[in-house]
Amino acid sequence: MTRASLDKKPHEVAAMFDDVAAKYDLTNDVLSLGQARLWRRAVADAVDARPGERVLDLAAGTATSSLPFVEAGAFTVPCDFSLGMLREGKQRHPWMPLTAGDATRLPFADGTFDAVTISFGLRNVSAVDTALAEMRRVTKPGGRVLICEFSHPTWAPFRTVYTEYLMRALPPLARRVSSSPDAYVYLAESIREWPNQPQLAARLQDAGWTRVAWRNLTGGIVALHRGFRPTGPTGPTD
Repeated sequence: MTRASLDKKPHEVAAMFDDVAAKYDLTNDVLSLGQARLWRRAVADAVDARPGERVLDLAAGTATSSLPFVEAGAFTVPCDFSLGMLREGKQRHPWMPLTAGDATRLPFADGTFDAVTISFGLRNVSAVDTALAEMRRVTKPGGRVLICEFSHPTWAPFRTVYTEYLMRALPPLARRVSSSPDAYVYLAESIREWPNQPQLAARLQDAGWTRVAWRNLTGGIVALHRGFRPTGPTGPTD
């Protein structure tokens, strides 16, 4: 199989990311037309990691996304289920505690982290609602989640142009710069099928997160969703 199907079998998705690990960060910069770095900065600002906090960075890949939290003074655990990504990250950042883990069965105790974040990874999880509950489980009461994910442009004409780019321009461009261009065909399809901003917010609320809100980036191509774990004995996993 050259690319994971949209039913997101975990071993297929992991293998797909293993294949693209070496050039993943460079490819993202090219395919996002330079926006990926701006999105990472927006995530860092929204998480607002502070010295002494514990941050879990899920779908961390090569741990590029984890560096701003480390620089802020937080103890940061980059976690991913692609061993290829983790190996590449360990070569680049041998001092970081990169950890293999599945977002639907996180290998951490209850209430471990002040903040949990996942960027462009929730879309690839086989059971999204289970993952949202697991993120809540490992977050301290009063702690926060920040999800950065591709979403739906809010302006209809722009949405049409963006969809055309995803399905027509992105695959040929990926063939020029990626070590596994078929993987980016899957990514384009998964972006198109992903829930819109209000729908994802509702799923966060259903998983027990409170004060859920979102902010659009780049006209809604990407959205940042935020939520907090309640401090009292409420919600589906308390």
